[in-house]
Amino acid sequence: MRPAASLSFARRIGFIGALTCVAAAATFAAEPKPDAAIKNKNIDASVLLDDKIKADPALAADCLAEGKKWMEKNAADAAASRKQDPVMFRDGAWTFERKYSVRSVVDGHYVSVVRSDYMNTGGAHPNSDINSVLWNSAAKKRISIRPFFIETADNGPTMTAMRKAVIVSLNSEKKKRDTSDTATAEWYKGVEPKLLKIGAVTLAPSTDAGKSSGLTFHYPPYAVGPYAEGEYAAFVPWDTLKPYLTPEGTRIFGGVRPKGDDDDAR
Repeated sequence: MRPAASLSFARRIGFIGALTCVAAAATFAAEPKPDAAIKNKNIDASVLLDDKIKADPALAADCLAEGKKWMEKNAADAAASRKQDPVMFRDGAWTFERKYSVRSVVDGHYVSVVRSDYMNTGGAHPNSDINSVLWNSAAKKRISIRPFFIETADNGPTMTAMRKAVIVSLNSEKKKRDTSDTATAEWYKGVEPKLLKIGAVTLAPSTDAGKSSGLTFHYPPYAVGPYAEGEYAAFVPWDTLKPYLTPEGTRIFGGVRPKGDDDDAR
């Protein structure tokens, strides 16, 4: 190779190498730093809070405390599992990740948080779960949706109407995904007309500032369909539940679901 050509080739290689390093650095910088973590031969676990949660010290402390307990329990379980059967760790440490993300803020103080879990314990495939937190930033504590409804008795009028609307939404979503064959009573048996059994709920955002357009129910894989179908989110418009609202519920609900929210319901 001629000297000039060799120099040109070296420069190209150097330029490509520099670009690769820049890309790798950008990727590393883009990865959020965990707010809490446990890492050893048994487990690689982390908890991440989004910036909106960190902006509320009380909410951040609450979520972080819960996340740390979750990590510590899984770390203890992993250690016990290794003692019982080290082969379970042939592919390395088990991985656990929990993320807390704000979905909506209603009336300035009702904060809906989605809690997403990822778990890989060396099985056929990783597992995931989804839950929610409704936070009253004025009172600095977790609450439920009970104050927004006249009654929420198990199998009562409100919960029965709520479940019916959830099923309608799930059926619609399954039709969009061409998975209507799993829109069956067998798959929906876990969705019960009970506040603690109907699904993880958040207040959906609205086109009206400070209001909520209704309730979103979040379901992890396996909850209302096979693993391959992934997660589902069922939306229930507030006016469907209007007859069951308390004065506080009537005050905070209004407007309609923003366009595109169904594509980003987490």
